[in-house]
Amino acid sequence: MLKKDLIANNPLGAFKADANGNDISQRMGLVMARAGLGKTAILVQIALDNMLHGKQVLHVSVGQNIQKTKSWYDDILRDITTGSQSDHTAQVQYEVMRNRMIMTFNESSFSRPKLEERLNDLIYQDIFRPSCMIIDGLDLDKVDRQILEDMRELQKEANMNIWFSAVIHRTDLDMDSTTNLPSCCSSMAELFDTVIMLQPESNGESRIFLNILKDTTGCVEPGKTLRLDPTSMIVWGNTF
Repeated sequence: MLKKDLIANNPLGAFKADANGNDISQRMGLVMARAGLGKTAILVQIALDNMLHGKQVLHVSVGQNIQKTKSWYDDILRDITTGSQSDHTAQVQYEVMRNRMIMTFNESSFSRPKLEERLNDLIYQDIFRPSCMIIDGLDLDKVDRQILEDMRELQKEANMNIWFSAVIHRTDLDMDSTTNLPSCCSSMAELFDTVIMLQPESNGESRIFLNILKDTTGCVEPGKTLRLDPTSMIVWGNTF
């Protein structure tokens, strides 16, 4: 029952299926925010939803060690199970984490060929076959566009969901009238099916809003909003 409750209560589960209930097996998504607002927390909650559904997730951490990335999952899973009356919390945590693998890269060494080589080692040995990949920490301001195009190609060939994070700055918030996205990412808008932006309230950061700027998969209507608890970094509210 605990696992079913966690699935039902996760608003980000809305990204799994379109309006007709069909699973979205292919997507390239982007989570944008200023530094420290919760990009990694959102990516981890998207990953956890997939893991709770029995899907395998590869978390690629660029510039962070495995322990730091693992702590994000431990903290968020602990927070969302706190207060549960179930006697199976530890078992659920174990089952969920079996569906996760963490892979680290230095930013200078990240590329599709190197990622694909390591990924194929796992797949060909029947060790791990992810249907969702998280790529966190890659600086999209500095990365060559070709890398993103290569990842888009890999996402299609591997039939998977890939989610990226990106840091935006206060000066980047002007919206492009053509793409309805921040001007800093408008030039790569066509590479992403779904774009989410985290924004604090204008008068402070006591509330953080999760805004859907783009979604071409049919899961969520652009313009919808949820809230992120700035203390626990947990998304809460009704499903989109």
